[in-house]
Amino acid sequence: MEIRENPTAEAGMLVRRPVAEVFEAIVDPAITTKFWFTHGSGRLDSGKQVRWEWRMYDVSTTVDVSEIVKDKKLVMQWSEPPTTVVWTFTEMPGSATFIEVRNFGFAGNGDEQVKEAIGSTGGFTLVLAGAKAWLEQGLTLGLIGDRHPKGVPAS
Repeated sequence: MEIRENPTAEAGMLVRRPVAEVFEAIVDPAITTKFWFTHGSGRLDSGKQVRWEWRMYDVSTTVDVSEIVKDKKLVMQWSEPPTTVVWTFTEMPGSATFIEVRNFGFAGNGDEQVKEAIGSTGGFTLVLAGAKAWLEQGLTLGLIGDRHPKGVPAS
């Protein structure tokens, strides 16, 4: 099989909260830690570098924000080797928001890129589901921590 286009991870979710609140949930680590990572060194802002940690896995990454348009768009680079993540926030009727995430620029051969894109799609799907649960219902589901529990063999 030949890959003709570079793989892109994509996930999207309707969140029944105003766009400003959904946007803030991604840029403010005090909120984001309710559904994604365990610690963030600061708010996301254009030209700013922050550190995100998932302490349950002893993993961290540096996030470089290259563009931010309040309540509309966030572009960042993260991971090693770096990939680009683009978040878009679309205001919807009824004080709702459609949030989309695209992650691209994976390194390696075609098979490795596809594997990374599939994993990233699953990861961002969990992040958006967790954000929805937190923002709409105030529920912390623990989806990220439960994705790779200790004792389960790696696939």
